[in-house]
Amino acid sequence: MSEVYAARRARLRERCEAAGSEAALVSGDANVRYLAGGAPTGAALLVGPAEDSLLCRGDPVAERSADRPAEGLRIVVLPAPDGDPAVAGAERAAAAGARSLAVEEHHLTVSRHRALCSVAPRLRLDDLGTAVEQQRVVKDNEEISALRIAAEIADQALGELLESILVGRTERHLALELERRLVDHGAAGPAFTTSVGTGPNSGLAGHVPTDRRVEEGDFLCVCLGADYRGYRSEVARTFVIGTTPADWQIELYDQVFAAQRAGREKLAPGTPYRDVDRAARVVLEAAGHGERLGPRIGHGVGLENDEDPRLTPSAMGKLDACVPVTVDPGVHLPGRGGVRIDDTLVVRPEADGGPELLTITTKELLAL
Repeated sequence: MSEVYAARRARLRERCEAAGSEAALVSGDANVRYLAGGAPTGAALLVGPAEDSLLCRGDPVAERSADRPAEGLRIVVLPAPDGDPAVAGAERAAAAGARSLAVEEHHLTVSRHRALCSVAPRLRLDDLGTAVEQQRVVKDNEEISALRIAAEIADQALGELLESILVGRTERHLALELERRLVDHGAAGPAFTTSVGTGPNSGLAGHVPTDRRVEEGDFLCVCLGADYRGYRSEVARTFVIGTTPADWQIELYDQVFAAQRAGREKLAPGTPYRDVDRAARVVLEAAGHGERLGPRIGHGVGLENDEDPRLTPSAMGKLDACVPVTVDPGVHLPGRGGVRIDDTLVVRPEADGGPELLTITTKELLAL
């Protein structure tokens, strides 16, 4: 894998050189990991000018033996545990004779940016922008394999929960159990805070689990994901507890399901991001839920559970092959509850079978 990380850094170096920067300082945690392999939180990566260096507060080899940096990187451990790796990186670039350095301004506070200027006053700081994030959008086979396993783990955890007794248990208890099951099946942990909503809480985006207990006739809405080797899946399903669904529950579920299917069917190389959002959104607008929809229908996943591309009404750009995204419409009816259906998929051309569905838990409206 070391050659993969070296090739990623080489692409970034070429981009910087073309823009007139002699070196790049990467400080976003996900971006550092993408270019360096294993790296502790808070590390910074200096790409060039003479060599590539990973700057850390502690020894990453000793501290994270299961997640080591790629070979070919110089590891620089700061002498003081409270030192700033980004500042040390700028100082190192200046000492190596660089006259210009591209930095991730969106990952730097004003005070950190000032600190970079103070330790290397003759170094011109350029904005690297989202160059690394843009590199990360299209995933290679190893990345997709990790995402596939992360999705399988989430499906396993969710499937086991559905086989247990649910009535009388709290949202908080169910969320904790799901996160334990994720780890039991090989995840490093949850990809994000697991959301469990029941009854009037169901269908709320990002709902934080409460002590409300599951009751007969409730909608139960679960959103979870697994972190496997840094790559994060996402899945959401909605069920009815203990009884035949009410007519309004069936109607709402069918509407959200139709919207989610319309969005999934739009996932193809060359499709504008906004067209995916629009395909799902028009279904729910026609059903009278336009004002209840969130700002987007989906987003990219990878080393972060919410990354480019964003599938929004105003998004610019088009999908490429091998881009993993979510399609996750939801509708919440205040005081009654709601439905969310969310899948992680990989964009594939029609010749390869179309979008690859990674999360395969049934989307049938089950009565549990």
